[in-house]
Amino acid sequence: MLAISAVLVLALTGFAWRSVDNLIANIDRIGGLGLGGARDGAVDILLVGIDSRTDAHGNPLTMAERAMLHAGDEVGTNTDTIVLIRVPNDGRSATAISIPRDSYVDIAGQGKAKINSAYGSTKETERSKLLAKGASAADAERESTKAGRQALIKSVASLTGITVDHYAEVSLLGFVLLTDAVGGVEVCLNNAVDEWMSGADFTAGQQRLDGRQALSFVRQRHGLQRGDIDRIVRQQVFMAQLVSQLLNAKILANPGKLSEISEAVGRTVVLDEDWDVLAFLQQLQDLSGGEVEFETIPVADLNAMTSAGESVVKVDPRTVQDYVAGLVGEKKEPAGEEPKVDPSTVTVSVFNAGGTAGLAAAVSGALTSEGFTEGLVGNYSGGSVSSSRVLAADPDDPKAAAVAKALGGLTVIADSSLSADTVSVVLASDYSGPGSAAGGMFDFDQTSSPTATPIPPAPPIDAGQNGPKCVN
Repeated sequence: MLAISAVLVLALTGFAWRSVDNLIANIDRIGGLGLGGARDGAVDILLVGIDSRTDAHGNPLTMAERAMLHAGDEVGTNTDTIVLIRVPNDGRSATAISIPRDSYVDIAGQGKAKINSAYGSTKETERSKLLAKGASAADAERESTKAGRQALIKSVASLTGITVDHYAEVSLLGFVLLTDAVGGVEVCLNNAVDEWMSGADFTAGQQRLDGRQALSFVRQRHGLQRGDIDRIVRQQVFMAQLVSQLLNAKILANPGKLSEISEAVGRTVVLDEDWDVLAFLQQLQDLSGGEVEFETIPVADLNAMTSAGESVVKVDPRTVQDYVAGLVGEKKEPAGEEPKVDPSTVTVSVFNAGGTAGLAAAVSGALTSEGFTEGLVGNYSGGSVSSSRVLAADPDDPKAAAVAKALGGLTVIADSSLSADTVSVVLASDYSGPGSAAGGMFDFDQTSSPTATPIPPAPPIDAGQNGPKCVN
């Protein structure tokens, strides 16, 4: 958001377009991410903040930089900030939608997991496979990083119902350098805080933070009443105030500041290669601070637990999708209530077409634990199958839909050879839902805590207000 704001302000202030072009030219570009094409009335940008020990070009951070970031020496890529930015095609507004990092969602190849694990775990799995096949360390790093980014993009798309059009990634180091480059950012706290894990040590009231302080400010979650949700609010008010300062003070008309920002962006920001940023900025020339808003997806339960005892944030994809679609004034037509299906009235046969021994029996057991009636269980004899599916005489049969949903959202395919009261499941090597090693034996969904704490969408935070909004 900092990087996008920087180039945006240069456009809005009438600063030389050549300077904007030079700034963008320093940014590392990546391809092959499977992005969309703004076909739903908006340009949708996935902004990812990563906790990485390298810069955007893969160069290791210095010891001093790692110490400044409290990064440590462990290897991994954490995506603890995930924001979907929706910009309607007329360019007159922008909405940044935060996704809690612990949102429990479907991740390709993993089954259900926290959304912030999609990038890092996919990357590490793919990197190990490539190295085992004899790939060089550099090639394995490059290809596995792309796979991690693709997994995160797919996970966000699945949760929100939005095809991601563009991808932007900024590291913790970039956050610090960019904050310092703009002279710090004003924030306001309701109460003083002193929390050692994040390094947050601030007095109450309004204050200007430099890059290192700002990083502690937006990373704190321990000691906050709503944990990660309050941290998201911290991130949103910080970004809103940054945008407000940039739009109102026009500080980027200073060549010295531009040079600092350009250097920071070049080291720490990654964008997809198909993004024509200059053309995109020209769409935004009527954008004002009051039309830049920050929101958070609705949360069903902030303190949910999986059947394995893992603490997660429960989200309902249907609710999230309706909410996100409505933010650009093109709300989906209500899908209506799903027909109620009594699982005991559904007999499900499960067949294994993959190479995992015992998978059909495990999945059948998972289904019966949810009340479905067990049918035939065994190996599939219908030939090669590339993807898992649910088979039914009528693909719109509510019973088939109930089985598909229980198994993590499998596709329902018509099979005229089946009777009207029969549902079959064919499991291929791609299956990662309940009953698989990735999905957990009986982990159909996260369970709500005894006192579920739903978090409905709060009033948006906008970048047009006077001064920073005071927060916890």
